[in-house]
Parts: sequence; structure tokens; C-alpha cells
Amino acid sequence: MLKAPPLSVYVHMPWCVRKCPYCDFNSHTAPTSIPAEKYIQALIADLEHDLPLVWGRPIGSIYFGGGTPSLFPASHFATLLSAMRARLDLRPDVEITLEANPGALEHDSFTAYAHAGINRVSLGVQSFSGERLMGLGRIHGSDDIDRALQSLSAAGIANFNLDLMYALPGQTPAQARHDVKQAINAGPAHISYYQLTIEPNTAFAAKPPVLPADDAAWDMQQAGMDMLAAAGYGQYEISAFAQPGMHSRHNMNYWRYGDFLAIGAGAHGKITLPADGVVRRYAKHRHPQRYMQGAEGGGWLAEKHVVTDAELVFEFFLNQLRLKGGVNIDDFGPRTGLQWTVVEARVQKAIDMGLLAVFQQRVRPTDLGWKFVNDIQQLFLP
Repeated sequence: MLKAPPLSVYVHMPWCVRKCPYCDFNSHTAPTSIPAEKYIQALIADLEHDLPLVWGRPIGSIYFGGGTPSLFPASHFATLLSAMRARLDLRPDVEITLEANPGALEHDSFTAYAHAGINRVSLGVQSFSGERLMGLGRIHGSDDIDRALQSLSAAGIANFNLDLMYALPGQTPAQARHDVKQAINAGPAHISYYQLTIEPNTAFAAKPPVLPADDAAWDMQQAGMDMLAAAGYGQYEISAFAQPGMHSRHNMNYWRYGDFLAIGAGAHGKITLPADGVVRRYAKHRHPQRYMQGAEGGGWLAEKHVVTDAELVFEFFLNQLRLKGGVNIDDFGPRTGLQWTVVEARVQKAIDMGLLAVFQQRVRPTDLGWKFVNDIQQLFLP
């Protein structure tokens, strides 16, 4: 029987100082003056409109993503979070994450953001090398990273993530290891360590840079994972490493196939409606100007659809197979409304191939399977 899973809120802040050549997110080059107040009021109105979808459901996490949310002053986050507290059932220990770039803290220190209600930060470092950062088209340098880390420390925000990429243009394995060492020395609670990929419809796709060979990229990945493990960062998801007890609650809710209310330009949401027996996905209008028109322009919603049974199966396994702990069998029925029997044959095929194993109501990738997660996920395609 379909049941409402844990619920998070995602808020999209769509502007950046400059769009990075590898970025395929819904981000827009910021105008000379961001219409911050108008955008915040649009977010509150959008939230008001969506409230009937989530009445009475507690919120475990809020994530401000982008774009570059730290382009907005701390006072605007205080306004928005106050509006959320008045309208939503926020858990007392709700995790509230702000994405920030080291070169885009124009408005406020992290102390100001902490006073506004932010209690977790995800800092887009990507590399500690000035040369590698230039190759990525980033607007910050190593000095900006140092200042951002000092600001985090002064604010007392110990729960922070560093985004770190490897296999960058011109990068050597030794340089990648140095980046990981620098990240560990910064003392974050969480590190996201992932390979640069060339996505369609990006500047890098139109004019691809020369990237390290596959063998070198593999060496960077393995060496980085070994260094993180030695420093006490446990891998709990394909690209996520955390100190004990410091997993990202927001991302864990995604990967466990929870629900997320989405507000903001281009934000994508997923809501389970047990009374209707359906799971619904939806997206808001992508362009900030169209989004800010709100009700006057016919609403914020750009698209919505009911997730089919075949899509539910694929989405469930696509997400939970990213986790080191694997798939929770007991989650399948409540989060899809389907019987486990509809996937037993495909699970058994992966077991027979040596890619999955069953352990205490969990279906986990084996050591071999962890190297071929994409292949396992393809077994559950519609």
C-alpha cells in the first residue's frame, strides 16, 4: 500500500555571477542587480499555492540550491525561512543547507547566514589549484577558498560539505591527490568527490577540453577514495563521503526515494498522494522572469505527470542503488504502491550475475556490483 515517505523542501535560486562551462543546471547569469526581494515573494507565493499537497507532513530538511544562493543577502533567507516556519511543520532539528561558492559571498559572512537560520553549508570548491579552477571557468581562486573556510569557522558552522571534482582538464593523479589532501585538511563533515563529466548543451560539450585518460581518472578515483577512508570519511553513496553521523539528510531522502516539495525557477518536485494512489512529479517554470510573474502569468507550474508503475520501479532502484547500504526491501511497497514480486525476477538476475546480494531485508551491490552500479540500474529500466 502506498504511504507518504519522509518529506524535504528544495528551493532553487537561479542566478550565478557567470555560468560554468560544464554546468547543465538551470542557472542564469545574474543581472547588475538581482531582483532578490521580488524573487523571495514569488517563492513564498509558490509555497502557499503548494501547501495543500503537504498539509501536516513534517519537514526533515530544506536545501537552497542553484545557481548560487549565496548571491542573496542573509536577510532574504531569514524572511523566507520565517515564512516557511509559519506554514510548514519543520522538525526541531531540521537540516537547512545553503549552497555557496567561495567567490560569491558578496553580501554576507557565514555568520550572517547562520543567524538567518542556515545550519549546513555546501561549498563548491571543485579544486584547490588556481590553474585547474581557471580551466573550469570558476570565478574563485585558492585565496577565496581560504576566506570562505575562515568565515565558516568564525560562524561556528561545523556541518559543511566540500564539493571536489577530479579528472579535470590538465590534471595529473598527483594533483588530484593533493586536492583531496587539502579538502581533508579543511576538516569538513562531508566531502562530495566526483568525476567531471561533459554534459549535453554545455559550453564544454560544444568545445570539449582535453581530459585525463580513463586509466588516469580511475587512479584518481581510487586514490581519492582510499585517502578519504583513511581520514575517517565513510562512503555511503557513489560520490558522498562523511564523518560518522554526518550524512546529508537532504540527499539521503532523495536516494531513499522520499518526497520533496519544490519551489523556485526550474525546481523539480515529487509528491506521494496516498489518497489518490499516485506519485506525482512536477516542475516549475525555468526562466526567472516567467517564474516571478507567478499567479499573474497563470501560475508557477510548467509541467506535471503521474509516475507510471514502470517508472516507479526504475526510479526506486535508480536512487536506492546509489547507496552503499543498498535497497531496503521494506521501502519498496510503501514508496511505490507495488508488490515486491514485480521486481523479483530482475533482482534474481542481478544476484545470479554476482552483482547483488541479499542481507537482512536489503539488496546490496557486491564488491563487483559496486563497480558496475550503472549496469545494475539498467536492469530496472521501463
